[in-house]
Amino acid sequence: MKYKDITQEEIAAIIMFREMGMRVTEAVGYVQRSLQLCRGNLRRAVRCVELGTEQMRQRMKTVSFEKAVNLAMKEREGLRKRTQSDFRYLTQRFLKVVPGLAARRVRSVSSKECAQWLELAFSTPSQRKKGRAALSCVFSTAVRFGYCDVNPVSRVRAPRVREKRMRILSRGEIQELLRTAGSYKGGICLPAVAIMLYAGVRPQEVARLTWEDVHQRERCIHILPRHSKTGGARQVTIYEPLARILQRICCRKQGKICPPDWRRHWQALHRAAGWCKELGRPWQPDVLRHTFASCHLATFHSYERLQQELGHRSSRLLRTRYLSAVGEFSIAFQ
Repeated sequence: MKYKDITQEEIAAIIMFREMGMRVTEAVGYVQRSLQLCRGNLRRAVRCVELGTEQMRQRMKTVSFEKAVNLAMKEREGLRKRTQSDFRYLTQRFLKVVPGLAARRVRSVSSKECAQWLELAFSTPSQRKKGRAALSCVFSTAVRFGYCDVNPVSRVRAPRVREKRMRILSRGEIQELLRTAGSYKGGICLPAVAIMLYAGVRPQEVARLTWEDVHQRERCIHILPRHSKTGGARQVTIYEPLARILQRICCRKQGKICPPDWRRHWQALHRAAGWCKELGRPWQPDVLRHTFASCHLATFHSYERLQQELGHRSSRLLRTRYLSAVGEFSIAFQ
């Protein structure tokens, strides 16, 4: 083909391609391939290019890991302070120990990297299990906002935590604890201690209870959703030993059951009863709940009944933690 046979339109196209930094043969090849895929329909080919461009733009939309953490924290503003505090600690742990993680784009993170971060940030299977849950929440939030397509943590196997044999309080230890609670500052902590021991209520839950939640005539305590750790309501039974203690307590029957500054009083109380880490006798945070559960199971032989009392979603945890619990039968429920 001679130069004089090239039309003005073709010359304009050649100049246009050159200004774009593309060779004519390269550009024609792209157009030819697009038309082949779209069966020769030029409009369809243009539409495909437009859709592909939009898809690429969406795929490039992302944020840093630190920004994703902040978004996840904002979504949890309505949760309890303890839950927010735990989530903040776990996510900040990742940011502290993983180099360059704060600026890392969430869309580029792989499952293998998430597994490596868990190994780096936490030393025990139990900690890694909690860390995995927090990390999964961060990426789930990023997925909802369109900052990544999938949650890479979903492909990271959850660490297997071997449940340890639970220790329960002996009858003598219970008597000493109740005696100390009765004499400590006029017995202001005795109702809470008795409810934790004889009803299996969690320390954080009993701190939220009020006297209006205790129904002595109906022999039950109502754990409302806003008071429960899991967010679900339940009703726990007031068995005879708890009923006797509540009946003889002379105190106001309104307001919170626990005194102000409850955490400080509770720590001082079990130290006064002889539990001291410095003396080789540390206090186990949930030992009262474990004692109640073990003795309840030994008395009534019913996982289902115990599950309802403790507010568990299933009996699986009870079967792994309390089946082998051995200790002196220290609580008589009748």
